[in-house]
Amino acid sequence: MRVVIAEDLHLLREGLVHLLRAHGLDVVAAVESGPELLEALLKERPDVAVVDVRLPPTFTDEGLQASLTARKRIPGLPVLVLSQHVEQLYARELLADGSGGIGYLLKDRVFNGEQFIDAVKRVAAGGTAMDPEVIAKLLASNARNEPVGRLTPREREVLELMAEGRSNAAIGQRLYLSESAVGKHTANIFGKLGLVPSDDDNRRVLAVLAFLNEK
Repeated sequence: MRVVIAEDLHLLREGLVHLLRAHGLDVVAAVESGPELLEALLKERPDVAVVDVRLPPTFTDEGLQASLTARKRIPGLPVLVLSQHVEQLYARELLADGSGGIGYLLKDRVFNGEQFIDAVKRVAAGGTAMDPEVIAKLLASNARNEPVGRLTPREREVLELMAEGRSNAAIGQRLYLSESAVGKHTANIFGKLGLVPSDDDNRRVLAVLAFLNEK
């Protein structure tokens, strides 16, 4: 798996390179600015990009804007954002094109290397990896949106855990439900969100995007 990293802090950037390579991933570029990131994404066309939102030269949203520009030219380019804070506007921009392969993790809440590598691989495969705090902030602002507003409290819990990238089995363990019960909840979620039967993995991503996107 080929990875591009964008992080302006040298020690963190080198740490990410070492961690990814230690798990067998191929880091094809590790850059520190927005323009460098865009150039690397368009040149290397990686399987996934790991991107800090705020990069030189202005330290505002260069990382995100470079990623969005690249996704327009390389549809579906997987992007995993690492940020110090929950930036709702930035998260929504990343989600706005309605495709999968997106993640948003908070740097100080990535507790171990295995968790991070799992998130990278999940996003590279077209899935989602959203920090619970990011989900909570977006959920609070989406509470009145339809059709998400038709979900029951339990269905919202299931969908929130789905957004973190958890499988039905993992959701069941977290909520003390059987896997079949989780399956029934996910089927209800798909129905209420108007997601017609198709590949289940694809529907999970679409459900998460419907949950997170502002309507």
